[in-house]
Amino acid sequence: WVTIRENIKMSAKESLGYYERKKHKPWFHEGCPKLLDQRKQAKLQWLQDPSELNGDNLNNIRCETSRHFRNKNRKYLKDKINENAMNSKNKNIRDLYRGINDFKRGYQPSSNLVKDENGDLLADSKILNTWRNYFSQLLNVHRVSDVRQTEINTAEPLIHESAIAKLKRYKSPGSDQIPAELIEAGGEILSSKIHNLITSIWHKKKLPDQWKESYYCTSSQEG
Repeated sequence: WVTIRENIKMSAKESLGYYERKKHKPWFHEGCPKLLDQRKQAKLQWLQDPSELNGDNLNNIRCETSRHFRNKNRKYLKDKINENAMNSKNKNIRDLYRGINDFKRGYQPSSNLVKDENGDLLADSKILNTWRNYFSQLLNVHRVSDVRQTEINTAEPLIHESAIAKLKRYKSPGSDQIPAELIEAGGEILSSKIHNLITSIWHKKKLPDQWKESYYCTSSQEG
């Protein structure tokens, strides 16, 4: 498993590279950094020599900077509205919802309250026990002991390829940081490797350590 995992990551890095997060807003480009530098220099000059001339220069640069940023932001919003309208017209639902979420995204205050099984709100001191009891019931399942040995031994790689093709896309990866799209892109070669791995695990009755890890993301607002 470690060999398969690292080869998938290495191939993805060579083919796709890494996505760099933008430090500024989408409309922050072209002359924006230059205006910020000019405003900074004007302020330093005014602090060193608070004359009327330097004060007027600072105010003019501040007004120009604000006007430029405001125009850039308005143009960006107008383009996004047109883009959402086009996605709605063409029924590109995923891109439409993504564009709508960009408008809705903003300050989201965190909540330290959850609901119990009766729908009542709980205070901080009882939240941990509530989650502990919930996952204890959720994971307290019996093992399936009547699975036939032939189900795995006779499975062909093509069956696993069909299962891989049905994986949901655009989902967050697990602790291995491998999304479903990378597994799909591996094609027949990767499918065969995974098939051999699962067959070996079935015979040895031992899982890779990473497969035993579980992460849960709880939503305190919904309980």
